[in-house]
Amino acid sequence: MLVPIALLIVVAVAVGSWLHFTERQAADTVHVVGSSAADRVDVEAAVQSVDATGRELVLRVSVTPRGTLGEADGAAPAADLSLRTSGATLGDLEFTAHERLTTRDVQVALTGGSISDYPFDTYGTVIAFRAELGGDPVPVRMLFSNADTLFSVSAHPGPSRQEAVTAVELTRSGSLLVFAVFMMVVMWALAASVLIGAWYLTTRGEGLVWPGLAWMAATLFALAAFRNTAPGTPPIGCVLDWFAFLWAETVIALCLVTVVVTGVDKALRQDARPT
Repeated sequence: MLVPIALLIVVAVAVGSWLHFTERQAADTVHVVGSSAADRVDVEAAVQSVDATGRELVLRVSVTPRGTLGEADGAAPAADLSLRTSGATLGDLEFTAHERLTTRDVQVALTGGSISDYPFDTYGTVIAFRAELGGDPVPVRMLFSNADTLFSVSAHPGPSRQEAVTAVELTRSGSLLVFAVFMMVVMWALAASVLIGAWYLTTRGEGLVWPGLAWMAATLFALAAFRNTAPGTPPIGCVLDWFAFLWAETVIALCLVTVVVTGVDKALRQDARPT
């Protein structure tokens, strides 16, 4: 008996380690887009957070001019630097000549998808950078990465000359998807457990079994608290609710009411019997 359990634990840990390694490798991937010229502007753009409800993401941008375009090993631009962005990005970036460059956070609007599809929702956007130094266009190279653990990001570079353009697709991370599916399985398992318990109490004529009623009521409210632990704070009415939560709550509530009604009916009939 212990050997199969030990093997099951080993297999589970091995699969978990492999999934963790795969997801970690994907998160550490840096997508390089744009020009490789010696005199260029490097733009490190990292997704910090994704707001699926507000349909936008926060992109942390760090700019480094290379070669003759920068001073002090790229810490400052040799002339006024303007960084033009895509239409989905809320605002361009301006840097003054000879002044130290600072990291900026910009908001990028998302298209497609809906938070109601959680945890299977997907979104897309286009991220682009075009640089001008002293009013003249200069080559740009973008190093794009993702730091939001709740989302997986795939980048598809577009054709470009001096600018850097990439189409981005965002999906829920593998760990979040596994946890959300696990939550749905647990919800249905708890609902089935309560249904079996209610069937036993009503068919056996057990009456009002207070420990059983307490367990059912506790499960009813605990399931709501469990649902609220879903990562990403999905709104009510998403796929998670329609696939499991709302139906599980309905089953448990109906079972609780059925057990109470049948138990009270039995108690009343017993009281009505002549002694």
